[in-house]
Amino acid sequence: MPVDETLATYSDWLYRSALGVYLVAILLYAVEQAFARTPRKALVGAGGPDILVDEPKHELTKTERIGRMGAAMTVLGAVLHLGSLVMRGLSAGRAPWGNMYEYMSLLCLAAVVTWIVLMAKFPIRRLGAFVLTPIWILLFLGGTVLYAESAPVQPALRSYWLVIHVSVISISSGVLLIPGVTSILYLLKDSKSDRFPKLPSADVLDRMSYRTTVLAFPLFTAGIICGAIWAEAAWGRFWGWDPKETVAFVSWVVYAAYLHARATAGWRGRGAAWINIAGFVLNVFNLFFINLVTTGLHSYAGL
Repeated sequence: MPVDETLATYSDWLYRSALGVYLVAILLYAVEQAFARTPRKALVGAGGPDILVDEPKHELTKTERIGRMGAAMTVLGAVLHLGSLVMRGLSAGRAPWGNMYEYMSLLCLAAVVTWIVLMAKFPIRRLGAFVLTPIWILLFLGGTVLYAESAPVQPALRSYWLVIHVSVISISSGVLLIPGVTSILYLLKDSKSDRFPKLPSADVLDRMSYRTTVLAFPLFTAGIICGAIWAEAAWGRFWGWDPKETVAFVSWVVYAAYLHARATAGWRGRGAAWINIAGFVLNVFNLFFINLVTTGLHSYAGL
């Protein structure tokens, strides 16, 4: 099928527009983080022991409005980002994750959508600059170093398993980027809480990391299983310890260990956070080193 160059151009425009909008959102989040008031507690005592409770809600300050603008820009960037993927798929007449550039785009979109959902559930908007900055860097690298023109995929990837396996793996990997960042912030807050008063509480960061990993882990497991089924159909074996298969399996073991540690009294807190960070490092290592440096059956086309 010939490539529709017009749609491919629109896709590139939308991608660059999303990159610019995300950058504006990061700056707005950074302003809110820098100038927002430190959360304060009110001391309440009525004849009994004194307790600390949150102060009553107040009218939105200027910095809070800036933070809301950052959240709105994030949503706008996600819409543009999604549009770029849709246009890329329509231009080539296939699923838009057939090379490393497209894979990176889908992975980062999954991370951004996860962040938007978490902002609606937790009081964490001020963390936007910390979370979106690594995502923006990945998108920038994807649109420059890893960029590939819209084109049909190589014959080995012309399978419905491309839609199933690659989408599930990339989405779950994108979701897992978020708890990696929040686990790092948890360690900062837990060990030096007096120096980072504007960060959410360690308990909020811990619960957010755990719940996000709980959501992504079954998806990641399903992606590995689908990959094994595709490998048997394409190469005649379910598992061959290809470099990417090996690192994916190690990552799966690490995230399983994190979920187990998080449920174990002696490992809750800092110990579990370090395990989650190890999974984050493996995720990024698998994304770059395994895909770009090593050679194997999972080497991406169009690099």
